[in-house]
Amino acid sequence: MSRNSLPQYQRILLLVATGVFMSTMDSSMVNVALPTIMETFSATLAVTEWTVLIYLLTITVMLLFWGDLSRSLGQGAIYGRGLLLFATGSLLCSLAPTIHLLIFFRFVQALGASMMMAMGPALIRSAFPPEKLGLGLGQIGIATSLGLMTGPAVSGILIRWSHWRAIFWITVPVGILVYLLGRKLLAMIDSDGGNRVGPDQRQRFDRTGALLWTLAIILTILVTTGITSSCCTVDRRSPFFLAGAALTVLLPWIILIRYESRIPDPILPLHLFRKRFFSMAMLSGMLSFTVLFFVLILMPFFLTRVTRLTPDRVGYVMMAVPLCVFFVAPLAGRLHDRIGARIVATTGLACCLVAMLLLSRLQADSGPLAIALRLAFLGFGQAMFLAPNSAAALGGVEHAQSGITSSLLATARNMGMLLGTALSGLIFALAFSRLTGGLDVRDYTARDLAAFLTALHLTFGAGAILAAIGLVASWLREEKQGV
Repeated sequence: MSRNSLPQYQRILLLVATGVFMSTMDSSMVNVALPTIMETFSATLAVTEWTVLIYLLTITVMLLFWGDLSRSLGQGAIYGRGLLLFATGSLLCSLAPTIHLLIFFRFVQALGASMMMAMGPALIRSAFPPEKLGLGLGQIGIATSLGLMTGPAVSGILIRWSHWRAIFWITVPVGILVYLLGRKLLAMIDSDGGNRVGPDQRQRFDRTGALLWTLAIILTILVTTGITSSCCTVDRRSPFFLAGAALTVLLPWIILIRYESRIPDPILPLHLFRKRFFSMAMLSGMLSFTVLFFVLILMPFFLTRVTRLTPDRVGYVMMAVPLCVFFVAPLAGRLHDRIGARIVATTGLACCLVAMLLLSRLQADSGPLAIALRLAFLGFGQAMFLAPNSAAALGGVEHAQSGITSSLLATARNMGMLLGTALSGLIFALAFSRLTGGLDVRDYTARDLAAFLTALHLTFGAGAILAAIGLVASWLREEKQGV
């Protein structure tokens, strides 16, 4: 290494930060593009939202698999292949001729993103000196916020002046270039075998539990979106249908919990959930992202169809949430260090609750500034909640359990995103269909304005209820976490 070149840990930081930036920016860009994608393919809301659902679903179920595979292949190898696969998936998405192929290519893209998300923090921990680890992880958090911030604006500008396919073009050359520049560095990290173990050292991977976990999540999402997709053609649901749907969702979760409680090395450490500080942190964390995605999924439709904003202005308004998170999150972390998680995190969820109530009163003549202020307040609440909640969960477990705790926090976050996407689509579609005599939101015209607003208010009202449940869960956490 030349004298003027960056130290290895800083080069690893740039590599990981670039991957995080691309994957988070991609997520926020697609949310803004949903109304345009729906219009292009004349797809229903239930089908269109699968461009988001498949991405989140794939990441949620694959994180655990990549973590186990890295013990034999190496963290650098998986991260590098993830970069290349993400870029390939982006290119395929930009060329998709049908909505169903777009959904499949989003699955390919999500496989690459899950490889990067699973290995990114581990690479930082492997490369950074112990005294600089916190700094490295904090800078990755900044890259995450920047990706979320720039995504809506970039998406809106590209859709306004080019095409929605252009939102996938920009990550293709960047992903390939970073892979080519970083592959030798990633190979160097794996070459010493420091992040790999031999077959005799590997802990038994709970493959049965992983498969049950995957099945439980997939069935939950399929049942929810299945109800959404058929709500426009079936006016009434019999008790037998509802009971069957509930059983389909609950049964795999019951089997998973019973199985995991009986084996020595479960994929889900149920003993951690018996500690109130941990279980309440997981529950409130999942609900906070559920509430957030109620807004991120439906607001672009409101801004496009009702307020008639151009795509670039939609992006600017949607930036209010991540922009507020970017500035408030450091303050929330310092407040947690001084007064603990219970007060700060619960206050954050209280702000989210108020924001949802304000959003549930939006009208057709609500101005962009008034909408952006409501979204900024939601972002403020999220920022006040997230860092203290994560710190409380990580700070209350032993060092040996910090890795699985970090993984579970990420899983809770993605589960919340999944549920928020699926539930908001379900509630809105059911309400809009009932009020319009069976129409889907793709069929919206000006005469359906009252029905659209009523459905939106009901959906955001349901989000407020979930925020209230999360608030109670956060308050019930133990302030002093005993390990």
